[in-house]
Amino acid sequence: MTTLKVTFKKYEELMSKGITLDMMYLLKLLKEEVDVKSLCENNVKLNLIYSTILRKQLITSEGKPTKEGEDILTFFDSPSREKLVRLTVDSSDFERWWKAYPGTDSFEHKSVKFKGSRALRVNKEECLLKFNKIVAEGDYTADDLIKALEYDVAQKRNASVSSKTNKITYMQNSLTYLNQRSFEPFIELIREGKTIVEKPIIKGGTDI
Repeated sequence: MTTLKVTFKKYEELMSKGITLDMMYLLKLLKEEVDVKSLCENNVKLNLIYSTILRKQLITSEGKPTKEGEDILTFFDSPSREKLVRLTVDSSDFERWWKAYPGTDSFEHKSVKFKGSRALRVNKEECLLKFNKIVAEGDYTADDLIKALEYDVAQKRNASVSSKTNKITYMQNSLTYLNQRSFEPFIELIREGKTIVEKPIIKGGTDI
């Protein structure tokens, strides 16, 4: 049986956006692929609610939740989210994250070349789905994920030069990185105001 569990804060936030519990319940039924069209046809109130969520573009003309509808459902079911904001991800955000992820563990930094043998950027479609899912949870934005990755990579590259050891080679592949939420410590560091301090290289470049 489909049920709604709502706190006062979520109820207040939904109402501030013009979304009633009746609308939420119908949206949830449609998400669960319950056939509600026959019910709506025979019930004036239900038909009005259906027309409203269609007009608000929370569902498609086929009765499937849109990305915005999915965002609202995710907000409703997420204990940690108290504010309803549109969390659908611009495809360009993921592309920025994808390009920031090292393609392999071979790289050059501060004129020092490091040899590697692993592909790190893998399973792009699965990474896209996971990236979108993380952003939709509401705890982190796309920019948080991108900045955390850039911080992580910069830190590893600097440490590689300092220690003369390839630290990127120990980095997880892109999908594992997202699945294991390896970005979280770096988001916390950034939020604490931490920055990467670049240290000058005294000697010339070499191959490692």
